[in-house]
Amino acid sequence: MPESVGQPRRHVDIPQGLWIRCVQCGAMIYRRILEEGLHVCPECDYHYRIDARTRIAQLNDPGTFEEFLPDLESSDPLQFTDRVGYRERLAKTKEETGDTEAIVVGKGFIKGRPVIMGAMNPFFIMGSMGAVVGEKVAAAAERAVNESLPLVMVTCSGGARMMEGMVSLAQMAKTAAAVAKLDESGGLYIVVMADPTTAGVAASFAFLGDVTLAEPGALIGFAGPRVIANTIKTTLPEGFQKAEFMLEHGFVDRIVHRRDLRSEIARIIDYCNK
Repeated sequence: MPESVGQPRRHVDIPQGLWIRCVQCGAMIYRRILEEGLHVCPECDYHYRIDARTRIAQLNDPGTFEEFLPDLESSDPLQFTDRVGYRERLAKTKEETGDTEAIVVGKGFIKGRPVIMGAMNPFFIMGSMGAVVGEKVAAAAERAVNESLPLVMVTCSGGARMMEGMVSLAQMAKTAAAVAKLDESGGLYIVVMADPTTAGVAASFAFLGDVTLAEPGALIGFAGPRVIANTIKTTLPEGFQKAEFMLEHGFVDRIVHRRDLRSEIARIIDYCNK
């Protein structure tokens, strides 16, 4: 198991301190209770965003996850600059997160079932997909084909990475093609949509799962609700693009609480292997 999987959970989207106030219901929660509850509020079930390695540690059997392509890093194909240069932004994000990119991929075991798994990090430039994320997703799909294993992908992303322009957008086609090869081989592809799963990631490999699960309350869609509302000049339905709305309209197969994800994924694998 890589050393990073066993390190402290550094990048969970909750404030520091012994006690915290839930951002949704306002309840005061002892931090240790929140962590033991997989970073879900015990009062209102609000699912906090978690980084990729925390997700991997939660889903995989202890000590079983073996990361591949850990040193693959983004370049700066467009020499992009806005408030800061892209290279500077990457360096700062790597230092803050301890990761080289917005996704971690590898091989692990979920309740004894071997899987190829990818987990996205919403704290690495909002989990955006550039060339490296696309390459890692494609490599994970290829590995799943070669080893005849299920592919489990946890998506959590704001979409394509604008700093890489068309290079980033090309990853939509690349990842979709890789998943198509997995499908042609008869492989199983399970997607877990966390908050948020949007834009270029939603429009490519995230919505191509054989089975699509979502965490409660996750924002799922292409353009954000405010953009849509301003474009079509109308009031959107309550809960628009939340996981519960998407389930009702047939875009996801099931909403699964974080504490139940391991069991649900294992059950799906067993069912599909019959």
